[in-house]
Amino acid sequence: MEDDIQEEVLSEFREKRLGGWQILQLTAATGLTVYAVWAGILMPGFRRVPLKLQVPYIPASKAQVSNVMTLMKGRSGGIADLGSGDGRIVLEACRRGFSPAVGYELNPWLVRLAHFHAWRAGHHRSVSYRREDLWKVDLSTYKNITVFLAPSVLSLLQKKLLAELPEDALIVAGRFPFPDWTACKVEGEGVDRAWAYQIQELRKQYESKDNHV
Repeated sequence: MEDDIQEEVLSEFREKRLGGWQILQLTAATGLTVYAVWAGILMPGFRRVPLKLQVPYIPASKAQVSNVMTLMKGRSGGIADLGSGDGRIVLEACRRGFSPAVGYELNPWLVRLAHFHAWRAGHHRSVSYRREDLWKVDLSTYKNITVFLAPSVLSLLQKKLLAELPEDALIVAGRFPFPDWTACKVEGEGVDRAWAYQIQELRKQYESKDNHV
């Protein structure tokens, strides 16, 4: 079921952005430029990360950000975006009253870009972007978590979130759902879809499974 969802999202993403012929043209024309950007800007954040944990940088669309914030409606307090990229989720969360609004990103260039966006928007004193490994971050103080990560990473992240988050925490995943979890609410369609998970309900599900073993 989740594999079907992932394939659907990937297919819609490809169709939404560029057709096959357009991609070939773009690749032929800008191949060297793309490689230079990857090697010089995006690659540094990946060199110390195991291959299965590497997540290519794809900025969230306006629709994706909107869907994530819709699922967070009515909530307050601190929020952490894991793998925050250029910081747009954190920035929008700050605009909507979440505090502290913190992004964790390993790539130094993306952290700098996020700081620039926050400065340009006049919120550089209200948000925080930290160049830290999300696997080493203590998440126990956050009641709101957002993630835009690959399925291979989400499957490993589940254990950490279940172990560390407070009982009333809400997790919102964009672009891909958590592979082993049942969402309490879904917003949007296709590549713009977002999934919400209540940590309390997830723990109950795991406890129920353990009792039946």
